[in-house]
Amino acid sequence: MNPINANTKIAEVIKQNPDALEAIVSIRPKFEKLRNPLLRRLMAGRTSLAMAAKLGGCSIDDFFVKLEPLGFKIDRSVLPVHADLEPVPDFIHSLRKGQIVDLDVRPILAAGNDPLNTILEHIKNIQPGQVLKVTNTFSPTPLIALLEKKKFLSYTHTAEENQIETYFFKTPETAEVEPELEIQQDWDVILKRYQGKFILLDVRQLEMPLPMTTILEELDKLPVVNALYVYHKRIPVFLLPELTQRNFDYRIREVADGEVHLIIFIP
Repeated sequence: MNPINANTKIAEVIKQNPDALEAIVSIRPKFEKLRNPLLRRLMAGRTSLAMAAKLGGCSIDDFFVKLEPLGFKIDRSVLPVHADLEPVPDFIHSLRKGQIVDLDVRPILAAGNDPLNTILEHIKNIQPGQVLKVTNTFSPTPLIALLEKKKFLSYTHTAEENQIETYFFKTPETAEVEPELEIQQDWDVILKRYQGKFILLDVRQLEMPLPMTTILEELDKLPVVNALYVYHKRIPVFLLPELTQRNFDYRIREVADGEVHLIIFIP
């Protein structure tokens, strides 16, 4: 195995030895979230051991002590890069109480429901100069990526365990959030290009977060000559920035109420 250090990403550690997942989870209950395949896919590739230690309220050495018995070679000479110390943006410094709209989505998540629609409804009502503060149990990385594309400014703060506060500041330049705008118009062209080369995937009956997880798993093994044709119940807003980040292109067509088709391909 390759040596690891404070700046090694959790995804790389687990990739080298899958047993590392349980070893990390055993350090703090907060790391139980890594058992969720969706969260693991979204977070583990961006989070270093040093960043995880800060979020978990433990030390980097706590990780090393758990990982060394699994055969990992530890390079303790490498100092952590404090990428987790996100600079506090100016809008936070000048924030006044009247600007903030609070939204705590933890009860929605605790009930097993997807808070995305609730968040987007609140976002649509946010006026320039206002801030939507979303309180969650984890950093909503896909949502941040989606809204930053609309030129929202964002800042995430860990208030305490299971209380992650993300601030979305709307400026005069911020675009309105209309996910439907992501629907491209050359559906028929792409459909013809991949005729006979589609891999079909129906995620309409899957419960959250399995649709997104299943799609990403299929894309991991998608041959470059093929395209993935997905039957979905809704436009998967969280998935779209993830596709862009992974250099996939996509087309979307709303076929009927509650039925959306996607073509995902390598451009």
